[in-house]
Amino acid sequence: MLTLFRWLVRLTIGLMIGLVAAAALAWYFAVRSLPDYDATISLPGLDQRVEIVRTTEDVPHILAATDHDAFFALGFAHAQDRLFQMVVLRRAAQGRLAEMFGERAYAGDDLARRLGLWRNAQASLAAQDAATRAALTAYADGVNAWVEQVNAGARGRGAPEFFILPGDIAYWQPADSLAILKLVAAGTSAQAQAEVLRAQVSLAVPQRAGDLVDAPDEPPLPRYAGLFGPEARFAPQQAGVDTDFADRLLGYVAPEAGASANGFAAAAERTAAGAPILANDPHVALTAPSLWYLARLDLRSGSVIGGTIPGIPAILSGRNPTLAWGLTPAWVDDQDLVMEEVQPGAPERYLSSGGWRDFTTAEEVIRVRDGGTHRITLRESEAGPVIPPAHLGLAAVTPAGFVPALRWTGLSGTDTTMSALIALMAAPDRTAAIRASEGIIAPAVELTLAERGGVAQVLAGAVPLRPADHPTSGRMPAPGRSAAARWDGFLPPSDPARITAPAEGIVAATGAATGAAPGAEEAGAGVSPKGAGLQIGYDRDEPLRLARLQRLLAAREIHSRESFIDAQLDTVSPAARALLPLIGANLWFTGEPAAPGTPERQRQDALALLAQWDGDMGEHLPEPLIYSAWMGQLQDRLVRDELGVAADAVAGQLRPAFIDRVFRNTGNAGIWCDVVQSAPVEDCTTIARMALDGALVELTARFGPDVASWRWGDAHMARHEHPALGRVPVLGWAVSLVQSISGDGSSLARAGTIGTGRDPWRAVTGAGFRGVYDLSDPDSSVFIISTGQSGHPLSRHYDDLAERWRRGEYITMSLDPTLARAGALGVTWLEPAQQ
Repeated sequence: MLTLFRWLVRLTIGLMIGLVAAAALAWYFAVRSLPDYDATISLPGLDQRVEIVRTTEDVPHILAATDHDAFFALGFAHAQDRLFQMVVLRRAAQGRLAEMFGERAYAGDDLARRLGLWRNAQASLAAQDAATRAALTAYADGVNAWVEQVNAGARGRGAPEFFILPGDIAYWQPADSLAILKLVAAGTSAQAQAEVLRAQVSLAVPQRAGDLVDAPDEPPLPRYAGLFGPEARFAPQQAGVDTDFADRLLGYVAPEAGASANGFAAAAERTAAGAPILANDPHVALTAPSLWYLARLDLRSGSVIGGTIPGIPAILSGRNPTLAWGLTPAWVDDQDLVMEEVQPGAPERYLSSGGWRDFTTAEEVIRVRDGGTHRITLRESEAGPVIPPAHLGLAAVTPAGFVPALRWTGLSGTDTTMSALIALMAAPDRTAAIRASEGIIAPAVELTLAERGGVAQVLAGAVPLRPADHPTSGRMPAPGRSAAARWDGFLPPSDPARITAPAEGIVAATGAATGAAPGAEEAGAGVSPKGAGLQIGYDRDEPLRLARLQRLLAAREIHSRESFIDAQLDTVSPAARALLPLIGANLWFTGEPAAPGTPERQRQDALALLAQWDGDMGEHLPEPLIYSAWMGQLQDRLVRDELGVAADAVAGQLRPAFIDRVFRNTGNAGIWCDVVQSAPVEDCTTIARMALDGALVELTARFGPDVASWRWGDAHMARHEHPALGRVPVLGWAVSLVQSISGDGSSLARAGTIGTGRDPWRAVTGAGFRGVYDLSDPDSSVFIISTGQSGHPLSRHYDDLAERWRRGEYITMSLDPTLARAGALGVTWLEPAQQ
């Protein structure tokens, strides 16, 4: 027995030593992949010596003598800090994520293959101008130079994730950067999903669909079922597939996710320093690391500084010595779903306006980790690629005998957007910038510009024009057999209707529309969408945000960098300010005081708090939580009985215009307040009270009965999830960042919630990058991203900017190389290798 005990002790000690040794070895190889920022490296392909100065925040300042070397060094720096993210973005565009992540990535790969992101990127390479092709090649050479350093120096495969996930690191190609740009374009637009939603609502409540999905200035929505004739049959409405949000973000960018931003500028006469100021903050899905990466590089035209996306060799939002620019998704209606009728007995043919035609077909194979291979058939009609009904909720709106196809501006094989972005960095003024922007195809953006001569905004990107007799005006899927269901070309890139001139020296955009800042307080005053009478899209961002931004800008005669920062960080919900006085009009301070501890007293306490609230969605306040839960319950009660399971499609986003229409009884919309299944006729006051009581029951179960002790930040947590490791036990805790934050989906400091499931108030989108550019001083511009510069979980720069981002703080980035060197964390020298 003693001998057995001794052997058990020895075995236990041996196992412990083995585990410690294995952990030490794993740690050693993981740390080996951290780059050394104080190094001199000889590399082939360089023209001259390049200095990369890393500031204390790990921002690379690339000091190069030639444009070729600057782009080479940017590729090198991106790969040093974000190699894993770049590989994942490339695989997402190629439709090859399932090779790494397994079956849960298959749906995303299938959609990317059918959209042809990689194929169209390869085709678009030839369409780029010579300077852009040279930049793409130099950038790819820089990425590959770091990959060579990783291989030659046994640097832990470049990132610790590569020890856990399978797959080789293929050398970077110029087309890879174009493919990532295509992926970003696909993630920016959500027009196809908006069409599906309108069709679902039209099928469920054809007579009242306009209340829910039409804007006040839009023509009535046609009945969707009537577009396909009286014999059309649709599948019964079913509950949507609950796609895990983390699975959708395995590639950092999810097609059809939609995006937003704020972009605003003040001319010199409206600023304290006598020089223009511009602010920009693109809103993206929150991931770890952030989609954005800060950088500065020297070009022959001058130094450029601002925000980049790893894999794309361009400053997308930033400034050079004389010009500042920012990008805001324009929400142009750049996608149309077309329902193609398949010939009975011949699935390879469809009915076009000119008769029966053959689909263009191709075969591809998707390899799945631990799951074999899937062979898929790609089909394409005149309209575009056929998208299987399993995607985008299309099954619910696809008539029997039809298949959906997608017409999208991003399917261009001659897309010159990258050339436009490269040219924009070198533009010395607004005129040159507007000329450069004419090459943008997808995504369509509002380009905000500021230079000494003034400020402006231009709508850049392909804007489809539809015939007047289009069956749906692009708002719902249309039958492909209709000759009118087409595009009549595009708005010319140089059309004056694209440009918004400033009024009183200020321009502003939030994705809803673009206009000069008004001098009045009325919501929407001064808003002037692009082009008189020009309809660029029906799915604009919530216009309340634009009205809020314009009021803030009009409230001051003279602006400063600080006032622009205040506007960028504004957490007041204009939706709350607009809706609460309307919904609570008959509930405030009514009835006798209730006894403490009763549901009636809890309701009175909640209403008393909301009655004095200014709409600030501060994380330390109880009112935002009460308001959000109330509105969620209210909207669901209004639509659930009419829409049934189709209500799930609208549950994730609050629709203030719909609620406003209902409670004002616009066009008899108050009928939504009556519960169809009940005998009594409920009015809107009753439904509002029932929704509030339901919200209080829900919140009490989670946070206790004392409404004054509730906090918005306890529920409104931003989880910056690592796409690969975020759900791995223990590792997920280490690599994903969780923070409580302020704001909501309608505030300027946008923090959109997931809206459904067990954690409906979880923040999933936000300003991944913020920048404020003051042209009075090259050193006074400020920037921040939502995580840290490094994508390496063991780097101290993996999350060192996250807390500053949460608190609304910024870092400075100078165009002066002397100041950059003075605060250097390290300096990397890249030297031409001796041949």
